[in-house]
Amino acid sequence: MEEAYELIIRNGDVVLPGEVRKLDVGVQDGKIAALGQGLQAAAATTVIDAEGQYVLPGMIDMHVHFNEPAFGHWEGFRSGSAALAAGGCTCYADMPLNGNPPTVNRAALQLKAEAASGNSAVDYMLWGGLVPGNLADLEELAAAGVTGFKAFISNPGGEGEGRFREVDDGTLFLGMRKIAALGGILALHAESEDITAMLSAGAVRSGRTGARDFAASRPAMAELEAVSRALLYSERTGCRLHFVHISTAAAVEMIHAAKQHGLDVTAETCPHYLVLNEDSMEQLGPVAKCAPPLRSTQEQQELWKVLAEGRIDLIASDHSPCPPELKFDPGLTFFEAWGGISGAQSSLELMFHEGVHMRGLPVTQVSALLSGQPARRFGLDHRKGSIAPGLDADLVLLNPKASYTLAAGDLLYRHKHSPYIGMTLSCKVTATVCRGNVVYTAEQGVVSADKGEWLQIYSGQKAP
Repeated sequence: MEEAYELIIRNGDVVLPGEVRKLDVGVQDGKIAALGQGLQAAAATTVIDAEGQYVLPGMIDMHVHFNEPAFGHWEGFRSGSAALAAGGCTCYADMPLNGNPPTVNRAALQLKAEAASGNSAVDYMLWGGLVPGNLADLEELAAAGVTGFKAFISNPGGEGEGRFREVDDGTLFLGMRKIAALGGILALHAESEDITAMLSAGAVRSGRTGARDFAASRPAMAELEAVSRALLYSERTGCRLHFVHISTAAAVEMIHAAKQHGLDVTAETCPHYLVLNEDSMEQLGPVAKCAPPLRSTQEQQELWKVLAEGRIDLIASDHSPCPPELKFDPGLTFFEAWGGISGAQSSLELMFHEGVHMRGLPVTQVSALLSGQPARRFGLDHRKGSIAPGLDADLVLLNPKASYTLAAGDLLYRHKHSPYIGMTLSCKVTATVCRGNVVYTAEQGVVSADKGEWLQIYSGQKAP
């Protein structure tokens, strides 16, 4: 009896761990059922011809801010997840801020879960938070299925009473000790608040409030000091650490050296640190403002070097949107404008354009940074992150020759601003499949907007 498939993706260049092979992918019951050539279609089988295209595992974006509850008007799960689907992402992890209340206790997690339910095009995870005063809440959050905990060493900004707050040293140390006991992981925004606050205040007092002044107020030293401190705490507590949006090669090297000495630590960077720089920030204005800030061209080249050497563990978007008036109001200085980049829809295309096409990195290496390595780090590799029989059929078709110039009208964000508008990319996502469901095609747009599932990762366990 012939195997029956609900979906067959034919003739694609399938990106497997370590190699690319021309194969058909057969899908049944939301799983990859077979890899081979000439898979037989039944009358009811949907067939997609991927000739000339890469078939990739869906991106896993471990760092987005959709800002629910209460701040869905900044983005929200429906528009944010649709944009991710259009960009080839099949699973993401939403951060505990800038929604209000932030996800720092069980009740707030329930509010966020209710906002996400039935409103996500692709699968998702939810981060909890570590803030002053919530040490007693960490165990309940872990039991409820958060993927880990997020903390800021520097002031995260934001609006409203009860907003997310940075940790003091005592909270950081005690929190890491407790998270280690729970078998959890801490994601850390590592910039020294003492350094950045002092330099920022001095710049504002003297009227230096432009883009390069902002960059100078958050120097590489602030990142290095915070990374060094957190690594010491990790060594003393045994807490697993994941450093988000690392912007300098020196910090990557510091994290890599700690890993070589046995610490369970990983480093993430973002597309904006790899394709934009200080010059971009000055030319584009607040649309390119983020923290840590964009760095010099030299720093950027050094970051590419350590990435090529395999010292960066994963790439995530750090999609951090806001209404236009918070970035572009003419009365705002660069320091006052909201600091966050809208980029989630473009991550995969940017990395293939710049990494594979422009710099000659192996397709398999870029795919691992976007999919395989996030899956392994965060307990998803038994379900997602690679193309193999038995795993979720999370698949992306990428046409490597479909050059186009990104326009605001292409973006599915609630607010259609991004520093990548106007960039010509040498590739394009043409279809995204999540657990066997076609959720996006370039011709139709998002065709399935609400079937994403919450993947609850209990402490020390994998996602069910």
